[in-house]
Amino acid sequence: MTLPQQIMTILMVVLGTMLTRFLPFLVFRSNRPTPRYIQYLGKVLASAVFGLLVVYCLRSVSIFSPSHGIPELISIAVVVGLHLVKRQMLLSIAGGTLCYMLLVQFVF
Repeated sequence: MTLPQQIMTILMVVLGTMLTRFLPFLVFRSNRPTPRYIQYLGKVLASAVFGLLVVYCLRSVSIFSPSHGIPELISIAVVVGLHLVKRQMLLSIAGGTLCYMLLVQFVF
């Protein structure tokens, strides 16, 4: 990329970031109540995203492969166990990821 292209790319990224950060505050003013559909999305969107991530992560797992999906199942159990014990989402995700990587690299 040339220097003007790099500058233009950086400016567009900054503009996109600022637009996504400030737009909700401009659209949904504090003096008006938040619309019901936005409240609904706030309640269900996180669960929907996690469901989508689970499907995405497990889409290519085959029980007929040499590992039979065992590392994935163990890692899912670690994520669920950590979340039930600690109730820390990032800890659960990091623990499951670490468990999966260790199993794939050293066991399976």
